[in-house]
Amino acid sequence: MQEAGPINVLRTLLILVIIYYVLKLLAKYVAPLLLKRYLQKMQDRSQQFQGGQQAEPTVKEGETVIDKKPQKTNQGNKNVGEYVDYEEID
Repeated sequence: MQEAGPINVLRTLLILVIIYYVLKLLAKYVAPLLLKRYLQKMQDRSQQFQGGQQAEPTVKEGETVIDKKPQKTNQGNKNVGEYVDYEEID
């Protein structure tokens, strides 16, 4: 068993400092590359997904297309309850 002498403490601190700077360098140079690669892959997937669902427009050049607003079918129930007026009692 080794004692916690000043040399071992300094060696441990040196190892921790080296690990800190290695992680700092990795975060500065490697992490952005990995993140860029991940974002590019997600963007490609998104474009593939959207590309499969979009269709070419069937309208010829010069034609006018009018999109009508759909009728509202969601109307509230007017028989929900009755209004009760109240008075404050002193």
